[in-house]
Amino acid sequence: MSRIAAIILAAGQASRFRAAAGEAGPATKLVARLDGKPLVRHVAEAALASRAAPVIVVTGHAEEVVRAALEGLPLTFTHNGAYASGLASSLQQGLSSAPSDCEGALVMLGDMPLVSPEIIEQLIEAFERNPSTKAVAPVREGQRGNPVLLSRALFPAVAALSGDVGARALLAAAQGEILEVAVASRAVTFDVDTPDALTQPD
Repeated sequence: MSRIAAIILAAGQASRFRAAAGEAGPATKLVARLDGKPLVRHVAEAALASRAAPVIVVTGHAEEVVRAALEGLPLTFTHNGAYASGLASSLQQGLSSAPSDCEGALVMLGDMPLVSPEIIEQLIEAFERNPSTKAVAPVREGQRGNPVLLSRALFPAVAALSGDVGARALLAAAQGEILEVAVASRAVTFDVDTPDALTQPD
C-alpha cells in the first residue's frame, strides 16, 4: 500500500475574499464558517478521515487564527515565511516536509471544503493502480479540479517554480503522464473566493 502525504495549503492572503468581506470579515477566509465550521477544518478533517498520512498544513498569513481553527486535530504544521511571494513557495514548503518514504503527496487547498474522504481515497487508489503515473487529477464535466496527487517523481520540479504558480504548472509540464479520474461531485471544482460562495455550496 502506497504512503501518500496530504499537504493542505493554508498560507495565502486571500485578498479578494478580505476585500469583499470588509473590515468586519475574518483575518483569512480559511476561518470563515461553513455549516458552523471553519473552511480549513472541513479540509483537514476530510484528509484525516482518509488514509493519507501525515497530514501537513502549510501556514503563512494569519498563522495563529488558522492554527486555532485546527486545534485538537492530529496535524503536522510547517510555516512558509515567504507566503507573500505566492503559491509556489507554499507548495515547496509542504513537499519538503513530507517524509522521505512517501511515494506521493496529495495537494489540497484550504478553501475547498466540500472535498470528501471518499474523493481522496479515489485518487489514492487510482495512483496505486498506476504507480508509474506522475500525477492523478480529478475531472468533473471536462474541467480538471483539485486536489491533485503528485508522484514523488515530480517533487524535484517543484523547486523550479516561483510566484503564484502551483501544481497546475507541473501538470502542464507532465501532460501525457497524468491520470485523470472522473468525479461526479462539484466538490473538486468548488472553492471559496468571496463571501457569497459560502451561501452556494452543494
